[in-house]
Amino acid sequence: MFYNIDEENSYVVFKIGETFYGIKSKYIQQIEMVENITLVPNAPPYVDGVTLSRGKVIPVINLRARMGLERISYDIKTRMIVIKVEDKEVGLIVDSAREYISIPSDKIQESFENIFGISDKFLEGIANLGDRLILILNPKEILKEGGLEDEKEKK
Repeated sequence: MFYNIDEENSYVVFKIGETFYGIKSKYIQQIEMVENITLVPNAPPYVDGVTLSRGKVIPVINLRARMGLERISYDIKTRMIVIKVEDKEVGLIVDSAREYISIPSDKIQESFENIFGISDKFLEGIANLGDRLILILNPKEILKEGGLEDEKEKK
């Protein structure tokens, strides 16, 4: 199924396991292969560490771990999606990412509480594209808990 790409409804689609997820492209800075992640002491369990991306040190979140799924080893398909939400840049580790599509708003319905075992707070909606469902993630919620908020906000 082909949809014309338009800025307002454009998404980057990626996979974790056999499930498709999407994030609005307005949050995406770049998609990279995973290289040189440095472990950080006392980081939340879903934070793989930090990495250097285009001259900036950014935290790296393993989305599998963030959503309570089993971790797997990185492979040739593993990607880091660098997102920017407000003034925070973060890398999200996903199993694979290589699709950029437009999803009409009438194809997206609000998410349901505790669908697929992940907290509803991570989801903005579910897109039904006929042959597949795409869970639309809320990047603000993914970054909210677990030590990624600004130090000023903690005080």
